[in-house]
Amino acid sequence: MTRPVYLVDGARTPFLKARGKPGPFTPVDLAVQAGRPLLARQPFDPRRFDLVILGCVNVIADEMNPARVAALRLGLGEDMVAFTVQINCGSGMQSIDTAYRYVRDGSHEMILAGGTEALSHAPLTLRQSAVEWFGQMSQAKGPLEQAKALTGLRPEFFKPVVGLERGLTDPITELNMGQTAEVLAYRFGIDRKTADAYAMESHHRLARAQEEGWLRDEVMPAFDRDGNAHEHDDGVRPDSDMEGLAKPKPAFEPPYGKVTAGNASQITDGASWVIVASEAAVEEHGLEPLAIIKDSEWAALDPSVMGLGPVLCSTPLAKRNGLSREDVGLWEINEAFAAQVLACLAAWDDDDFCKEVLGLDGAFGKIDRDDLNVDGGAISLGHPVGTSGNRIVLHLANAMKRQGRRTGIATECIGGGLGGAMLLEAVQ
Repeated sequence: MTRPVYLVDGARTPFLKARGKPGPFTPVDLAVQAGRPLLARQPFDPRRFDLVILGCVNVIADEMNPARVAALRLGLGEDMVAFTVQINCGSGMQSIDTAYRYVRDGSHEMILAGGTEALSHAPLTLRQSAVEWFGQMSQAKGPLEQAKALTGLRPEFFKPVVGLERGLTDPITELNMGQTAEVLAYRFGIDRKTADAYAMESHHRLARAQEEGWLRDEVMPAFDRDGNAHEHDDGVRPDSDMEGLAKPKPAFEPPYGKVTAGNASQITDGASWVIVASEAAVEEHGLEPLAIIKDSEWAALDPSVMGLGPVLCSTPLAKRNGLSREDVGLWEINEAFAAQVLACLAAWDDDDFCKEVLGLDGAFGKIDRDDLNVDGGAISLGHPVGTSGNRIVLHLANAMKRQGRRTGIATECIGGGLGGAMLLEAVQ
C-alpha cells in the first residue's frame, strides 16, 4: 500500500545573476534566506519535520553537507537529520523525489526538500601540473632539494582554471553543455532566429509574471549582510527584442553556431524549498496543499544529446499514468538552452523519433506553447544548477493552481546524459 503525497507549500529566493565576482550569498545563505519566510508562515513547529534534503552541486569548502548546515541555521534542532543530494541539474528535483518516496512508503510524514546553488562562488582551481609542483615543493627536504624543485616553477601555474567551466564540460564526450545543444540544433534543424524568438518570449513572460504579481507567494526577498534587499529575479530583460538578440556571437561553435549568451540560461545564484507531507500530516496541522505529487521518472541517454532527457523521462511517466499529450495541462521544461527545449518539442512531434526511440505508435504530439513555461524559464530567470529542478516543480504547482489546471509535468535535462520528470495533480 502506498499513501498520497502532497506538495504543501514552497518558496524561493530571487535568482541573482552572477556578475563576474562572488555574489552576496553562499549556497547555505541562500537556503536560509528562502527557508525562513517559508517556515514562518507555517502553522506547525518547524521541528516537526522528519528530515531535510537539499540539492547542491557546487558545495563550497566552508559548508560541507549544506543541508545540515542550513537545517541548523534555520533552527530545526540538533536532532534533525539532513543530507545533501547531487545529480547535476536534477539535484533540486531529486530532493523532492526522495522525499516523495519516503512519505509515500510510510517511513516519514513531513520533509523539507530544497535546492541551492551559488554559481558565482564556483571555485578557481589550480592546474594539475601546478598541484604536482606544489606537492614536490612540500616534500622537498633541505635547501638543495627545494632549490631543485623550484626550477620546475612555470608562469602558467599561477593562471587558475575556472571550476565552473570544467564542471559544465562532460568528462566522457568532452563536450560542454552548449555544444550538446548545438548537436540538437543541427539534428532537429533549429535555426538561430527561432532560438532567439523563444528566448525573447521567455523574458517577456517572466516580466509579465513579475508585473502581474504572480510570483508574490513564491519569491521571497533576500537580505544581504550590507542590508540590501534583493526582491526579484534580476536577469530578466523586459525590453528583449529580436534585434538585440541577433547581436551576440555564437558562444560555443563560432561562427555558425545557434547557441548564444542571449538564448542560453544565465549563470545564477538562488535557492528553493518545498514542503512534502503525508495526508496524516496535512490533516493534523490543517494544511492546504498546492498539489499532489503523483509520480516521477528518471532516464539516461547519450551525454552528447543530454538535452533530450525530458523527452525520455516524461514520455514513459505520462504513459504509465494513462496520460496523452492533451491530458497534461501545463509543462515546465527547464530552459537550459532555447535550442534544447525546441529540440525536445520537435522530437515529440516526430513520428520516426517517437517510434524508434520512445516505442510509441506515432508522434507524441506537438506541445502547445501556451501550456509550456507560462511564466518564463531559465533563459530569463537563470539556472542555479542545484536549484532549478526544485523551482520548476514549485512553480508548476503554483501555475496549475492559478490557472485551474488538473495535471502538470515538470521536467529537465541533466548534464551527463540524464533526465528527470515529476507529475503533479491538482488537489480535489
